[in-house]
Amino acid sequence: MNKNEYEKKAVNDVYKNAHIALFSISGLMPAVKDSGIKKELKSQYEGYEKFVGNVSSYMAENGIEPKEINPLQKAFMWSGIKMKTLTDKSRNRIAELMIKGTVTGITELTAMKNEKGNFSEETVAFIEDLLALEESYEKKLKKYL
Repeated sequence: MNKNEYEKKAVNDVYKNAHIALFSISGLMPAVKDSGIKKELKSQYEGYEKFVGNVSSYMAENGIEPKEINPLQKAFMWSGIKMKTLTDKSRNRIAELMIKGTVTGITELTAMKNEKGNFSEETVAFIEDLLALEESYEKKLKKYL
């Protein structure tokens, strides 16, 4: 894979990371009964949505075709969310599920950040911005455990 393709893949990985978060929040919201965590999830959704808008604009300006989440992956995620909240819709359970997903995103972004010498300044900025966002969300979610 040449440097340009590697760069495009990195931007798409950041884009998909944020999209997975949006999809997960959308899947969880119908199960959320606690007003505090519901408000937090709405706030996080708005943050991810704003981020996706910024990265999408950058991709359009630079001719990078966004790669959406695989429909099979979406189906597995959706069914997993439904199964995990079938018998337990407590705020603790919702926070736990969100934290697990957020930590996965943080892990992926940290690995990408450690390769920052391979990416443009713009890509590094997107990685660092989403990483900071997810780390702040993880911290906020912990109070609901």
